[in-house]
Amino acid sequence: MHRVFSGIQPSGELHIGNYLGAVRNWVALQSDHECIFSIVDLHAITQPYETGELAGRTMDMAVGLLAAGIDPERSTLFVQSHVPEHTELAWYLGSVTPLGELERMTQFKDKSAREETVPAGLLNYPILMAADVLLYRADRVPVGEDQLQHLELAREIARRWNARFGENFFPEPQPMLSTARRIVGLDGSAKMSKSLGNTIGILDSPEVIWGKLRPAMTDPARKTRKDPGNPDICNIYHIHKHFSSPAECDHVAHMCRTAGWGCLDCKRLLADNMIAALAPVRERALALKADPARVREILAAGAARCRALAAGTLERVRETMGFAPRFAPSRG
Repeated sequence: MHRVFSGIQPSGELHIGNYLGAVRNWVALQSDHECIFSIVDLHAITQPYETGELAGRTMDMAVGLLAAGIDPERSTLFVQSHVPEHTELAWYLGSVTPLGELERMTQFKDKSAREETVPAGLLNYPILMAADVLLYRADRVPVGEDQLQHLELAREIARRWNARFGENFFPEPQPMLSTARRIVGLDGSAKMSKSLGNTIGILDSPEVIWGKLRPAMTDPARKTRKDPGNPDICNIYHIHKHFSSPAECDHVAHMCRTAGWGCLDCKRLLADNMIAALAPVRERALALKADPARVREILAAGAARCRALAAGTLERVRETMGFAPRFAPSRG
């Protein structure tokens, strides 16, 4: 059995991009692996954010993950900042991480180009990500394609630490890619993201889901209902593949190519299927929101388990790196 680790930033309520691209896969992994999932709030602060909203977004994300099927009886769910050993290990790993490797990260180059002053946290983001995984000696990491470069660096950091200190302690974590690698937003041009306003929340009401789908981008060649379309380049059709049956998808493609119906007909079917699929998730979320103490209890238990695992890792790391043991106070 593999030990799996993955994290998600506390952006608030889950949207279908998160759900299809990552969380649905996490739920499936629980059956066959030991899974540790984290709401990575320490990563979130490497970009500007509203301090008054971070805690609420963290709790909303926890509710969404639990409602989507993360089972605390089979997996560990916790908040990253509740386990301070993540940042301690990140500091130790920083001692073997070359600056040039951090500077060549695509995400760092993209994000730093938009900043007047580049925070060190943005540069060190991949070291913290490596610490997240290596702290639990996880050997599998579900990631999207945009995180593959960071995971390769995590493997390199593990190799460098092992080589420098003569140990084979840290495994080199391998990626587990989801079949839904990149979910495009309702604008049809960019990855689904709350900051771009092109998402559908998994807890959105039926009315909100339909209201968001109605104006969503389809095949631009379909200027009128009579114009035939090409479903292969239509983002709505690709979202259908996640919520509609194969027979329905075939029917959608045929009706699009032959102009047998308009784009609103296609969107209406998708909305109905999406609403039906997400209804149980929304129902569970409402129950969890009515019992916040239960959510806090789950997160506290997850953090306690992770701190116990982390303590063993850090004891070995400190000893191997030559730190003095931690002394107990005298009783005299």
